[in-house]
Parts: sequence; structure tokens; C-alpha cells
Amino acid sequence: MLEEQIFLVVLLRRVRRSPAEEVLLVRTKWRNASVLAAVTVLLGAIPFATLQLRQESQDPRPAPQPTYQAGCSTVVEGSRVTAYCHNPYPGADRVQLHVECDRWWDVDADTAPLLLRPAGYGELTGRCWKEIRSVWVSHQPVKADADT
Repeated sequence: MLEEQIFLVVLLRRVRRSPAEEVLLVRTKWRNASVLAAVTVLLGAIPFATLQLRQESQDPRPAPQPTYQAGCSTVVEGSRVTAYCHNPYPGADRVQLHVECDRWWDVDADTAPLLLRPAGYGELTGRCWKEIRSVWVSHQPVKADADT
């Protein structure tokens, strides 16, 4: 039985391959080599990626404080505008309504700032004599005092 297997191996080695089979064999070798090279590059990059993550986690600079802005919606009715603002955040926010009028002779207006404390609600109103060109609400977060 062993002799028959050895004979088959010797016989298979003596068989000549066609040029198409040799090209297929070469393509397979190049494909295997390119896959091996890609895997090697990826495995080599893993230590650099973990080193980068380690350096980012050890950054001595403090993280910036989040800025909380109250949510405001505006409603324009003719020449009047109303802004409804609600502050769901733990920090206070000072909001102000700005109205730009469409006519050149109409005076643009800004309302007085309104301080919205946490969970606070407020309405701001403004108007023009004629049409309104644009309205917007500006936000100015208030720094927390030591007393509050």
C-alpha cells in the first residue's frame, strides 16, 4: 500500500503542466503572497493604534465644559414676533431676541436679555412697523456662581 502511494506521487510529479495551469499556479501564489502581506501590515499597525489610544487617554489637558443653550422657537405674525424659550439644562442661559425689519426706515430692535435658570421658561416679543426681514435668538451661557 505504501509503495503504491509513493509510485503515484512520483507519477504525479513527472506529469507536465500546461501553460494555463502554470499561470493559474503563479496567480494563486501571488494572491497568497498579497494576502499574507496585507495581514502582516495590519498586524503591525495594531501596536501603533493602541499606543495612539493610550496617548489620547493620558492627555493632561482638561476636557472643555459643555455649553448648554436653551431651546427657542420663534413665531412671526405679520409685524410681530414672539420667541418661546425653555432651558432644560442645569446651567443658566441668558437669551435675547433680535429683530431685523425689512424697510430701510424701520428701526431694528433687540429685546432686553432674559435670564433663564435651569428648567426655566420665558417669552420674548418684538415688532417692526411693517414687514420683518429676519429674527434670531442669541445665547450667552452664564457661569455658575459659588453661592448657588
